[in-house]
Amino acid sequence: MASPSREHLQEMVRGVGLRQVRLVSGVILFAYLVSHFLNHALGNISMDALATGLYYHMRFWQFLPVAILFYGACLVHSALGIWALYQRREFRWKAMEPLQLVLGLSIPMLIIAHIVGVRLGQTLFAHHKLYPQELYLFFIASEYRLWIMLAVLVIAWVHGCIGLYFWLRMRSFFKRAAPLLLAAAVLIPTLALLGVYQGGRMTQADYEDADWRRQTLSVENVGTVAQQTTLDRITSDMTIGYLALLGLVLVARGVRALLERRGGMIALSYGNGRTIRVPKGLSVLEASLRNNVPHASVCGGRARCSTCRIRIIGDCAGLPEPSPREAFVLHRVGSDDPSIRLACQLRPTTDLSFFQLFLPHAVSANGGSSNPTRIGQERYLVSMFVDMRGSTRLAEKRLPFDTVFIVNRFLGAVSQAVLESGGRPNQFVGDGMLALFGLGTSRQEACRQALRAAARIAVNIDELNQFLSHDLREPIRFGVGIHGGEVIVGDIGYRDHMVFTALGDAVNVAARLQDMTKGLACEAVISDEVRVTAGLADDALPAQEVTIRGRNEPMTVRTAEETRILSTLVNDERAAAA
Repeated sequence: MASPSREHLQEMVRGVGLRQVRLVSGVILFAYLVSHFLNHALGNISMDALATGLYYHMRFWQFLPVAILFYGACLVHSALGIWALYQRREFRWKAMEPLQLVLGLSIPMLIIAHIVGVRLGQTLFAHHKLYPQELYLFFIASEYRLWIMLAVLVIAWVHGCIGLYFWLRMRSFFKRAAPLLLAAAVLIPTLALLGVYQGGRMTQADYEDADWRRQTLSVENVGTVAQQTTLDRITSDMTIGYLALLGLVLVARGVRALLERRGGMIALSYGNGRTIRVPKGLSVLEASLRNNVPHASVCGGRARCSTCRIRIIGDCAGLPEPSPREAFVLHRVGSDDPSIRLACQLRPTTDLSFFQLFLPHAVSANGGSSNPTRIGQERYLVSMFVDMRGSTRLAEKRLPFDTVFIVNRFLGAVSQAVLESGGRPNQFVGDGMLALFGLGTSRQEACRQALRAAARIAVNIDELNQFLSHDLREPIRFGVGIHGGEVIVGDIGYRDHMVFTALGDAVNVAARLQDMTKGLACEAVISDEVRVTAGLADDALPAQEVTIRGRNEPMTVRTAEETRILSTLVNDERAAAA
């Protein structure tokens, strides 16, 4: 049996695809861009500040391991951008996505002259071009290059910001961090462009000095006319070569489309009576968008969510095998059924019948919802299941209305305790309830809130028992199960009957722990994960090893005969920490 660390490594490897490689290489390039922009911003201070900043900038980015990583990221990211141009069959996802692709593909063409003039000039002819030489070129010798350089700065920054937005928008912290990120996205390029402008003004003033011209524009720094001619020829050849490569990709797309049509059409049936005919090679999601069929896809077809899932009707043995990335996503959502596939990854070669698992009116194909928590998000939450004991016997000798009244009073007392502790009542199932903690707090605080809520439930139920003492033959009792972990939160349901809830192993474990309170003769069973995260001492509660249905490994849990003691334990730990 593989070790947990090995299984975790294998799962990580399965989750790595071209999009992940593109993301990592893009983050490296964006880090370089931020460093370069901050260096430009020093021009608002002085030319000496520019020179000092450039010295440290070059020391870091030209350090051999960093340089290898950087230039490797440049090549990989550019190659993947060209591959995306060829591979992408449908550009109706969102306006920003084709814009990002066009901007990204234009950057190499616009920046070739700068790379050849500075880096290749240094390598071939030992030129020493720094800010004074480059600013002279932009502001005095060739002003059209200034506009090209400004266009590169803006295009590269916008391209990078769009990529970061697509990456971070589904993260739990994005909503809180968005104002700060927007401020940075506006201020950094603004300061950089102002720094270039101020540096250009200082260079124009220095140009009036003959000694400055003789020293700054010496042959050792900028090279001879023949050397510059050679660099210009290399620049032209590389630009033509890059444009030819893009043209070749577009031709390849046309040839592929022609071959696909000649190779035959296939029928996709949506299970609701609608059937479309598309060329072989399209993914199911691309086929839907091409034919204006609503299809849910929060991540825009990047295999970073599972909202485009479909269930195949009939035999699925002849379908292409899932890619490693598709298999990873399906494994993350606990789907081992071969008939469940991701529409954005499945490219059928024969007629196919299926139905969508997520309704497109609930999650639009363009991911129109601005709240990632509502459309699906993975995050750490603490789940607490509370169940009323003996409700069946309670109902045996009472009128239905009386039973409903008592159960509602019980659920009201539990909900009040959850709300007062900072949690959120979520699902009501019969005489039981699921409460969630941590939607807006840290992990530690969420665990402490859940423990305090369990203690307050005991107090509220005692008051309820006293209030109903003349109607109850025996006091109302309850059981509580508490566990924390990564879950998927979002809206689940149908049309107007959508409810916000949490799904995942951590929720299931909390329910199992609540069931165990009966056999362990206690009011609460708490996972050791919650105990540790809340900061309780190891000897605060008795420990037991239990087997959880659906789990291979035993689990350490803590039991509390009476939940009212949990509040004291949490307060004592907080006081000790203070």
